[in-house]
Amino acid sequence: MGLIGEVLLLPFAPVRGSAWVIRQVLNEAERIYYDPATIRTELAQLEERLESGEIDEEEFDRLEDELLDRLEISMRGNAGTDEWT
Repeated sequence: MGLIGEVLLLPFAPVRGSAWVIRQVLNEAERIYYDPATIRTELAQLEERLESGEIDEEEFDRLEDELLDRLEISMRGNAGTDEWT
């Protein structure tokens, strides 16, 4: 982009900067969300909730399926890539 293009787009610099920050935050959130260690920790906490009677078997199965789906996605190597950007 030339000098004229930069000058014309200068008023939009804060918007471009904000968009970059939002992309970075989303990328980090997805990295954490699909981190296998995080998912395994959540699975262990879920099992503790079941054993303590905080949730019933049906709720446990539903939440466990969601966590296992996330783990499967992370193990396929799709997480942490630029696939979502």
